[in-house]
Amino acid sequence: MKTTMIVPGALAFAIANALFAPVSAHADQATSSDAQNPTELPKVNVREHRPQDDTRPKLQHIMREVDGPLITVTKKTSITKTDNIPTVIDNFRNLFAQTPGLFYSEQQSPGQMNLSYRGIGNPQESEFVTVMLDGIPLMSDWIGYPTIYTMPLPQQISEVQLIRGGSSLLYGPEPPPVVNMISRKPVADRELAGYTENVVGSNGLLTTFNQISGTSGSWDYLVDAHYRKSDGERDNGDSKIRGADLHIGYHPDDDASYALDLKAWSLNTGDPGKLNITQFTSDPETVSTPYNRLWTDRYVLAFTHERHFDPDTELVAKVWAGYQDNAARSQDRGNAPTTATLQDDQFRFTGVDARVVHHWSRGNAFTVGTTIYHSDAPFRQWTDDTLFPSRYDRHGNPCANPADKNCARLRQDRSTDYAAVFAENVFRFAGNWHFVPSVRLERENVDIDETVKPTTLTRDYVHRSVDHTVPLFGLGLGNDFGHGNETYFNVSQGWRPVRYFDVGSPFGNLDPSALNDPDPTHVLSWEAGVHGTPVDGLFYDASLFWVNVKDRIESQSAGPNAPANNTINVNTGDTRHRGFEGQIDYDFLAAQDPRSTQHLSLFASLALLNAEFTSTHNPAVHVGNKPAFSPNYLLRAGVSWREDKHYKLALSVVSVASQYWQDSNLPATAPNNGPIIIPAKVPSYTVADFSADWWVLPQVRLLGGVSNLTDRKYYARVFGGGLEPAIGRTIYAGASYEF
Repeated sequence: MKTTMIVPGALAFAIANALFAPVSAHADQATSSDAQNPTELPKVNVREHRPQDDTRPKLQHIMREVDGPLITVTKKTSITKTDNIPTVIDNFRNLFAQTPGLFYSEQQSPGQMNLSYRGIGNPQESEFVTVMLDGIPLMSDWIGYPTIYTMPLPQQISEVQLIRGGSSLLYGPEPPPVVNMISRKPVADRELAGYTENVVGSNGLLTTFNQISGTSGSWDYLVDAHYRKSDGERDNGDSKIRGADLHIGYHPDDDASYALDLKAWSLNTGDPGKLNITQFTSDPETVSTPYNRLWTDRYVLAFTHERHFDPDTELVAKVWAGYQDNAARSQDRGNAPTTATLQDDQFRFTGVDARVVHHWSRGNAFTVGTTIYHSDAPFRQWTDDTLFPSRYDRHGNPCANPADKNCARLRQDRSTDYAAVFAENVFRFAGNWHFVPSVRLERENVDIDETVKPTTLTRDYVHRSVDHTVPLFGLGLGNDFGHGNETYFNVSQGWRPVRYFDVGSPFGNLDPSALNDPDPTHVLSWEAGVHGTPVDGLFYDASLFWVNVKDRIESQSAGPNAPANNTINVNTGDTRHRGFEGQIDYDFLAAQDPRSTQHLSLFASLALLNAEFTSTHNPAVHVGNKPAFSPNYLLRAGVSWREDKHYKLALSVVSVASQYWQDSNLPATAPNNGPIIIPAKVPSYTVADFSADWWVLPQVRLLGGVSNLTDRKYYARVFGGGLEPAIGRTIYAGASYEF
C-alpha cells in the first residue's frame, strides 16, 4: 500500500462504515422491497488516463515520459530501434540516419568515435557529448579524459537514445546531449536461441558476430563474441577488433531482478595519418605516417539491481568497475624520421549509480538518486630509437635531453573523483499540463603528480589538485493537446568538467602553478517545441533552441614573472548557439492500417544552426567568429521499407554544410606565411547509403549494402593541423542464421 494513501484510505474506510452500518441493520427488510422496486442508478463513464506519449506509435520515436527512474517529459528525446533498420555493417551513418542534429565526423580507422551537437566543441573523440551504454559512461575517464575509443557493435544494442536539454540533470558531466545505447536482452520465450552473422566486403572486410541467449525459470543469460578485420582504404590502415559480452540475470520474483554483465573489447589498428590539402586533392590514399599504430583494450564488469518496493516505487542501482588501456606508437616528426614515441594511457575506474522513482497521485512522479565515480589514469611516454617498437617496449630511465633515445619521456600519475546527488519531479495538472523542476549538485576533483616531463619544456613539474562544486537547475513545462500532440519547454543548466589537460598539459608549457586555475565551462540551454502523432502513420517533432556556453577555456600568456613561453588557461570565451531542429516520419502503410506488419516510411530531419563567439580574449579569435564545427545546416533524409521477418531496406542521405575547423576561422599555413595547407572551411558534402536484409527462409537472411553510393571524395575531420579523408564507396554482402 502506498504511504501517501494511508490517511485518505483510513478516512474513506471510516466514512464507508458510517454510511453503510444503518443499511446493514435493515438489509433483510429492504431486500424484498428492492427486488420489487428496482432503482436505476446514474450512469458513470469510466475513462483510462494515459500520458500522451504512452502509446505505441509515439514510442517508436521518443522515450517514455517516465522511463524507469528517468523523467524525460519536457526534454526533447529521440530513439532509434535497431530492429526497425537493416543490419548495420561497418557504417555508423546508418545507425544515426534517423537521429536528428547529431554530427558524426567520419574517420577511416575504427579506433575513435567523433560526435558533436549544435556546434559545441570539436567532435574529436566525442569530448563534448556524453556517450553511455546502459547508463554507464563509455568514456576513457568520465571526468579527466572524456574520450570515446570504443563503441559497441550495433548488433549488441537494441536502441539508441538521444536526450537533449536536461540531459545534464539526468546524467551529469558534459553539455547536452546524452547518447545512451541500450544493450539487447536475452530471449524470454525459450531456453536456447542463437544468431550468427558473417559478412565480407570492400578493403578486405571480414566480420563475424555470434550470440546465444535464453531464459530458464528465474534465470536468463546472453553470450556473444565478435571479430572484425579490414585492410583499410590506405596502406597502414589495417585493423582488427575482437570483443565479447556475457550477461547473467536472475529474477526471483516479479518485484526484483539482478544482472551481471561483462563487456570486453580489443582493437589493433594502423593509422595512415592526416594529410594537407595538396596531398588530399592529388591522392587521398597518400600515407603520411606508415608506422603509426593504436591499441585499445577495455573491460567493464557491471552489477545491476532493480526492485519494486510496491507498485509505485522502484529502485535501479548499478555498480561497475573497469579497465581501459589506450596505447599508441607514433613516428617522430621531421623528414625521414628514425625514432618513434610510445604512449600509454591507462584507466582504472569504478562507479555507482542509484536511483529511486516514486509514482504518486495521478501521473506524478518523483526521482532521487546519487552517482559516485573514481578513476586512476597514469599517463606515460617513451622515446625509442626505431620506427616500429612493439607495444610493450618500455624504458625506465628519464630522458636527459631532447637527443636522448630509449628513455622515458613523460610520466604523470592522475586521478579523478566525482560525486553527484539529484532529484526531479513531474507534477501533472488539470488541462493536461505538466511541470518538471530539477536539481543536481556535482563535485569533481582532479589530481596530477608529474615525475617525468619532456626535456623541451621550460615549465616546472605539475603537482596539482583542484576541486569544483557545481549546482545545476532545470525547469520543464508541457501540455498534451488534441490527438496525440504535446508541447514542451525546457531550460536547463549543464557543465563541462575541468580535464587533466586543462590543469597540467603534458605536451606544452602550461603553467603548473595556481596561476593556471580555470573554472568548468557552464552551459544554459533553452528549448521549446511540439511533437506528436496526430494521425495514423505520422510522427513529427519541431523545436527552437538557444544555448549559451560560458567560460570556455582559452590560453593566454602566463605573464612576465613566469618562465618563457609559459601559458595559462582562463575562462574568457563565450559562445551562443541558436536554431531550429525538426523531424518528420510518415509511414504510408501504417496510415492505412495501424496494425500492419508492413511499413513504408519516408523520414527526414533538419537542424539549422546560427552560432558565434560573444566574448573572447584569445587574440586569434574575434567576437562574431563562428565556433569550429558548427555547420549552418545538417540534413538527414531517407526511405525505409520493411515487413517483419521478411525484408528490411533503407536508403538514407546526410548533407552537411561547410564549417570552420578552428575558432579563428582562418586556414592553416606553412611556416613563415607559406602556402595554405588546410583551408579555413571544411567543404559541404552529401553522402548516400543503402542497406538491406532479406529473409530467404524463416531462419536465414541475406545481408547487403553500399556505403557512400556516389563515391563522394570528402573529409569531415580536421585535427592537429591535418585532415583525414572519409571512406570512399564500399560494398558488403553476407548472411545470418538464427534459431
